[in-house]
Amino acid sequence: MQLLLQRVKSASVDVGGDRVAAIAQGLLVFVGLEKDDTKQLCERAAERLLAYRVFTDGEGRMNKSVRDIGGSLLLVSQFTLAADTRKGLRPSFSSAMPPAEASEMFDYFVGCVRGSNLDVQTGRFGADMQVALINDGPVTFSLAF
Repeated sequence: MQLLLQRVKSASVDVGGDRVAAIAQGLLVFVGLEKDDTKQLCERAAERLLAYRVFTDGEGRMNKSVRDIGGSLLLVSQFTLAADTRKGLRPSFSSAMPPAEASEMFDYFVGCVRGSNLDVQTGRFGADMQVALINDGPVTFSLAF
């Protein structure tokens, strides 16, 4: 599992010209699922995501989590995060979880994050999405599990 998280002032997802999700301050998280990912890994990743300290405290240090600030989360499935780019000129997606399984696992991960009682929005799995964001910082982290 790969999570690419961006601290944002706002973010949104449009599909076919319609807005399907939008958040204010919080985290935009792209979720890449791989063949060996499990529900237990989703639970661990959700807890780490919710506790990861990327927001500043009164001294300007990254000491607060999205949970600490009561921020929002926008979760977007992105299979390209599972790409093997180590060689050649075209990525290989052989390690990516097949779509039917990935859809179920993404839904499970979303449920784990929603257990936080924060505002959690999602893109639309498998859709051609247009993602807009105002990155705050910029602050971007890649978390691998």
